[in-house]
Amino acid sequence: MTAPPPARSTVDALPPLARSHLDRAAHRRTDHAWLAKAWQRARVLLVDLGPGQAGPGGGSPAARGGRALVRDADGRVELVFTDPESVPPTEPSERLFLGVDTDGTPVFAVPAPLPDLPGTRAASLRDVGELLSDRDAGILTTAVALGLWHARYPYSPANGLPTTATDGGWMRVDEAGGQYWPRTDPAVIVLVHDGEPGPDGRCLLGRNAAWAGASAVRRFSCLAGFVEAGESAEQTVVREVAEEVGVQVSRVRYVASQAWPFPCSLMLGFTAYADPRQPVRTDPQEISEARWFTRREIAAVLAGEEVPAGDGKRVGLPMAASIAHFLIRRWLQGD
Repeated sequence: MTAPPPARSTVDALPPLARSHLDRAAHRRTDHAWLAKAWQRARVLLVDLGPGQAGPGGGSPAARGGRALVRDADGRVELVFTDPESVPPTEPSERLFLGVDTDGTPVFAVPAPLPDLPGTRAASLRDVGELLSDRDAGILTTAVALGLWHARYPYSPANGLPTTATDGGWMRVDEAGGQYWPRTDPAVIVLVHDGEPGPDGRCLLGRNAAWAGASAVRRFSCLAGFVEAGESAEQTVVREVAEEVGVQVSRVRYVASQAWPFPCSLMLGFTAYADPRQPVRTDPQEISEARWFTRREIAAVLAGEEVPAGDGKRVGLPMAASIAHFLIRRWLQGD
């Protein structure tokens, strides 16, 4: 059996984007005098929401936007903050209060184009989420989630009136007095397995129909879907697997969760058992292909070896910042 890459304890303990040391200090959000003073001594993270840069004032960001400046230092990746005086002119409503750092310093985010600073590069959560420290991972995840929510909701969904940000960026209000809070959509993601230990144990992964492209890699991932009205997360697991690949599962177990702010999901991670003798029947609108993989094959892919996927392509797995990657690696290690 090909040995899997060594695992980092921070990744094994929690999904990559479920780590944070920041005190959100929610009681400060309505204290406008405190926020004004806090801004003067704050660490500020600039966040680029993508083409059509937009922030709490409105506009339409790229659906998968949200980059910040990072610096590579001694094998690590760290966020690059700026001081308030160097931030492009902003209104107080455009300053998103994220919380207070462990040393007592307030932390804000501001949606804005990123400057060109020597020794830095622009990166997204997808690029570096798993490489950031616990503090930086929590800060960037929150900044992107909050920034994208503001950019997507410049108008009231109830009456169409323009909305403005308040409470340190944690609420929007309209002229009629309507109040709106950041949206979070719960979704499940599940690693389906056959319950067998060792290198020949198998998991069922699917390829999203939207991933078609000219790449030499054919990427497979865990099955996932949104929780519907009146449905529990466990019921969603059973329904989504049946709908997407025609397989019945049991022994549904919750593992962990993490935010996935593209634009506003909370991914609830599960494992579930299925008999691999069941026929796999994919819904072509959702899943273009699904197949069982052994631990031996998964370990080979993670070790950088080529596992054939057919048509001259090789198997690929989810990015390391995703909870899908976390679930797959956890299963690979025998959990």
